[in-house]
Amino acid sequence: MTHMTLTFDAVNEATPGPKWAARWERSWPAYEVWFVANGGDSSPTIAQCREAMVKHLPELVSVYDKLVELAGGTDRAARFLSTWCPPTYLGGCSLAALSDGTDVRLVRNYDLSPELNEGLLLRSEWTGRAVMGMVEFLWGLSDGINDAGLCVALAYGGRSETGQGFGITTIVRYLLETCDTVGDALDALRRIPSHMAYNLVLADASGRTASVELSPGGGMTEMPKAIATNHQGRNAVADRAAFTRTHQRHAHLNDMRSNPRELNRQFLKRPLLQDRYSEGFGTLFTAEYDPNAGTLGLTIDGRRWNQSIAAFTEGRREAVYAAKPKGATAYGGRAVQSSEVDWSSAALIDWRRMARDYGSGRGREITAYLPNAMTRCSHDGWTHPAACEWG
Repeated sequence: MTHMTLTFDAVNEATPGPKWAARWERSWPAYEVWFVANGGDSSPTIAQCREAMVKHLPELVSVYDKLVELAGGTDRAARFLSTWCPPTYLGGCSLAALSDGTDVRLVRNYDLSPELNEGLLLRSEWTGRAVMGMVEFLWGLSDGINDAGLCVALAYGGRSETGQGFGITTIVRYLLETCDTVGDALDALRRIPSHMAYNLVLADASGRTASVELSPGGGMTEMPKAIATNHQGRNAVADRAAFTRTHQRHAHLNDMRSNPRELNRQFLKRPLLQDRYSEGFGTLFTAEYDPNAGTLGLTIDGRRWNQSIAAFTEGRREAVYAAKPKGATAYGGRAVQSSEVDWSSAALIDWRRMARDYGSGRGREITAYLPNAMTRCSHDGWTHPAACEWG
């Protein structure tokens, strides 16, 4: 039995400053490898990226400009931070929100390899309002809450095609910086294009909940129930559906009988809890958001870490994840070898080809999707090429 570790840091910085700059310095080398290897240098120009920010996310432009300045002001950093038409990525998560008229909760499981997550919980006041959430792409969010009680979490929509739009974590950041309610957020989502298919679950302090499917290049469909996994629509074909077990997880969420206070327990056990860490698909954390209390309960490695947007405490936690022995995992009813993978190189994995193989039932060792000649990025415990997979 091997083990993987991930350090989680809780950081409080009201405006972009030295703490964010230090994080950038630690993480940018790995992100840069991913960005370049996946065609980032052929992405829209810096002028086009900023123009898109001004058009679609005007309230974030001053924050974006400050972050670019802290990042050194290079053309590549500016295009990367805009997340306008970024390279593709895949992932897997489970989301649900419940309200009973008194209590409301939004809960998510974040499923990924421990080496592909930033492990950063950030409380900020970048636009003058308090926002607390789990960081992706160095300033976007995979999930979070603001001081009005609005909560949002994302899950990959299961399709790898792209359109002209923003990376989803920047959109989640925008919603929490500018919206007070689920209704406000839905209005914003109708006009902001996402560059890939993503699912969002939302909840607010009034008890309203929602789930939406975002289409590549723009378009939003509101779903009847506030749950989501990693596919869209009844008949849509999802990447790696058998591998991620997205339909089984969705069926469980759809059929479960729970109340808001007990919802978190559902996510701490199978089939929602995942343990295939060596295959890049294990539950790294479970996040429970309470819109009325303004709190986050973060369960990592079986331990609960409570945070409040009004009384945030900086700190650090280290999680240890048990990876199954080589050859011990199962896929499609047969054994699949789980090789020891250097996840610092995972930014260069051919995720599209892997998705096609899994979809057709031809699962291979993950090393089969690494290029023959690989640029390896050195990293310490802070640096993770997280952007190759999200949510």
